[in-house]
Amino acid sequence: MKKIITIIIAIVGVALYTTVNGCKINQEIADKSGAQLWAENCRRCHNAPDPNTHHPENWVTVGMHMQTRAFITDRERDKIVQFLQQ
Repeated sequence: MKKIITIIIAIVGVALYTTVNGCKINQEIADKSGAQLWAENCRRCHNAPDPNTHHPENWVTVGMHMQTRAFITDRERDKIVQFLQQ
């Protein structure tokens, strides 16, 4: 019985730790600018684009297409697209 209680406490502890750290990572991402996110995610494969390469509305489509390839969140994609639209 004590062994089961110890296991349950350990599982709850790991779940709590994961939840707290997951929120911290999300806040770190939320604090990043579109330029920072572009540099971290897009620059691996692309040179800095001229924002005039696409019409501002077309950057949304480009962002949606590249989101699946770069494994970025909607929030990250939106920030990158806003950066490219400027």
